[in-house]
Amino acid sequence: MRIALMVLRLFLKAPYYFLQIWWCGKSKKITHEEAYAVVKKVTKKANHAGRVKIESYGLENIPKENGFVFFPNHQGLFDVLVFLESCPRPFSFVIKKEASNIILLKQVVEALDSYVMDRDDIKQSMQVILGMTKDVKEGRNFLIFAEGTRSKNGNKLLDFKGGSFKSATKAKCPIVPCALIDSFVPFDENSIRPVTVKVVYLPPMYYDEYKDMKTVDIAAEVKRRIEVAIAEHTSISEN
Repeated sequence: MRIALMVLRLFLKAPYYFLQIWWCGKSKKITHEEAYAVVKKVTKKANHAGRVKIESYGLENIPKENGFVFFPNHQGLFDVLVFLESCPRPFSFVIKKEASNIILLKQVVEALDSYVMDRDDIKQSMQVILGMTKDVKEGRNFLIFAEGTRSKNGNKLLDFKGGSFKSATKAKCPIVPCALIDSFVPFDENSIRPVTVKVVYLPPMYYDEYKDMKTVDIAAEVKRRIEVAIAEHTSISEN
């Protein structure tokens, strides 16, 4: 119902927005920063039309220099929209093949030079990891969901997969844990009531901190930090 509301309230402008994002993915003259600005603008309008408010915390924790990776928990398709509205720095993301052909999301993937990963194809997955590693070393920022698939238990997390951190460890870049809270609500609830979704950008783990850790241990630590942040911010809301 909320997606329908977004489309209905943006009905007259939706084709224009769609063409803007599509063109960002096709034109070689448009920079990554310019494409991100377009996608961000459309995302804000879509979230507002869908009666979704985004509250962001810890923006000061985002590294000053580009070349880092966000690692949030995964609650659903709305997750990327949370970051596109709240994050002031351009980023690309990694999305699973199964979701890559959804209309508009497909165009956003192309506009932001993001990667589609086929989890059943080891060779292709390795190519994504190597490509992302190269991009991060060159100063691109990325977002990847380390759970691999969305949690269907609300704000409870699945285990984080160590392999998701290989690009970050190979690039020796900052790892930024991010806690998503109630991001499952907008598209999972059959409702159009006003909703608030929170995102908490946590202090980054720099290479010196994790260089002697195995990727499975990094995954467990990132998950732990996110769980602590979710517990803190949900208790604040309840009080």
